Order: sequence, then C-alpha cells, then structure tokens
Amino acid sequence: MKSVQVQNPDMAWHIAANILFPPGFDESKKFPTMISVHPFGSCKEQTSGNVYGKALAEQGFVVIAYDASFQGESGGSPRWIEDPTQRVEDVSRVIDYAVTLPYVDENRIGVLGVCGGGGYAVNATLTEKRIKAVVSITGVNIGRLFREGFSQYDPLGALEAMAAQRTREVRGGELQVNELLPASPEQATENGLTERDVFEATDYYKTPRGQKPGGATKMLFSHAQKTLAWDAFAFAETLLTQPVMVVVGQKVGAFGAYRDGMEIYGRATGSKDRQLVSLEDWSHYDLYDKPEPVGMALEKLIPFFKKHLDEPVAARRRDAAE
Repeated sequence: MKSVQVQNPDMAWHIAANILFPPGFDESKKFPTMISVHPFGSCKEQTSGNVYGKALAEQGFVVIAYDASFQGESGGSPRWIEDPTQRVEDVSRVIDYAVTLPYVDENRIGVLGVCGGGGYAVNATLTEKRIKAVVSITGVNIGRLFREGFSQYDPLGALEAMAAQRTREVRGGELQVNELLPASPEQATENGLTERDVFEATDYYKTPRGQKPGGATKMLFSHAQKTLAWDAFAFAETLLTQPVMVVVGQKVGAFGAYRDGMEIYGRATGSKDRQLVSLEDWSHYDLYDKPEPVGMALEKLIPFFKKHLDEPVAARRRDAAE
C-alpha cells in the first residue's frame, strides 16, 4: 500500500488516498483500477478501503481508496462538510490523478461505493464516462435521506435552521458540528436508539469493530443545505449507460438502503448490464464487514468487474486484428 496526496490545479486542498496494489504488482504493466468511495461519516481506512478495497486488490485490481474533501486526512476548511456535489467531483479528481499513473489502464476504470458512497458512485457514473462499471454496496441516496429522516421529515424547517446557523457562524459564532451517532452501543440502548440502522451504525463506528481516527461521523450543520436539494439518481434513465450492480441486504433499516437500491436498479434501464444482488437475512451494516455477507457480495461483484473491465482490452485487440 502507498499513501498519496492528490492535488489538482483547480483545488486549494489535497485529497488523501491509499493506493492498494495487487499481488505481483509490476509498475511497467497496465492494471484495471478501482476508485473506492467511503460512506457518509466514514474514511478510507474503513469498509471502502480495508474490506472491499483490500479484496479487490487481492483479485488483481489497483485500488484507490480516498478520504472525501473536508474529511479524514484530506484537506479543506471548514471541516466535516458533507456536500454531494463536492463528493461527486472528488471521484473525478481522483480519476484525474489515476490516469496520470503509468500502471493505470485508463480504459479499465471502475468505481465502487458503500452506503452514501454508493449513491455518490452511481451519481458520478451518470456523467463521468471514464468510469466503465459501477457497483453500489448498500448504497443510500443522501439527498432523499436528508429530506426525510435526517430532517425529521421537515426539510424546509431544516433549511431555515441551517440558514440561521450559517449567519451566526459568519458573524463569529461557534460552528455547529453535529455528531451523527450515540457515543457507544450502551448509550444507544440507554437512550432508546435501538432502530436497526442507528444501533448497528453505532456498533460499527463507535467500537473497535470499525472505529478509525478519520471516521468521525460528524457533519457541519450550516453547510449541509445543498444536500436537501440533491438527488443521487436524477436522470439515471437517460445517463446511466454503464454496467451497474446494486448490492442490498433485505433486513431493512431507517437509512433506506434497500429502498434506494431497488429504486436505482429499476431506473437503470439504459445500462448495458444491470444486476441486483439482494441478500436475505443481512442488513446494511452487515455488508460493511461481516465475512459471510461481504463474501456473498464479492462473489458477485468481482466477476462483474472482471468481465466489464476486460471488455475494452478485448475490443482493442479485435480492432487491432481487423
């Protein structure tokens, strides 16, 4: 593994990334490359990097797992901004970096995202045609979630509160950084926060199971307005033409990954190959790191990526032969 800082000419900050290499890596050769997008409130050292990224690298892919702008080890200020437009632009900027690397095959780039990262990965694929295939793991449409549960089904009230808080902050007031989860599973239980997704997220992010320094589960409240007007799947019927795989668990939780997964699978009618992997008896956070459901997902997504990221190579060979 190699840690790097991605710096684009049009960025005032860097993106921190880990590059994972396949066994027998040879820099003089070209490799299919995966951009791995972490969940909302997560970081590159968690499920996107140390579970799915690691597994894909072991299967022959170069994997770039990175921290979103304003989060983890990436730059940008103020901290803990969750801006969907920026999150999607980060994908393109990481691809910009990838295509400068001599061992990256620019015609064999895929993207994988987990949770909110799944929604961002799909959205990036709509317009970023350097992406040749996309996999969403228990993907969530963050815009839909903010308009509903995260705003207590009062998006206009949330926008008014964000506007007032932003005014306070630019006048010198203290930043409002919201912690998204209870401090521990025990505290969640004590406070009656036992809904499946909330409790299981706490068990992942707030215990040694998944806890990492960069996975802060925080959000700057005053800068989240644009999230409420964003839709991960807008224009998918027209613009999502690349192969897409959607992996969901059938144990439904409040964050809505099952619902969002079924929606984008249904709407991806222009995809060259759309596949749904619906796992009975498994939940959203089981798919972060539990060996059995992760293994079931990998059994489907690894052949999917190998099939579609090898197609451009085969096509070039056919063209050369002709």
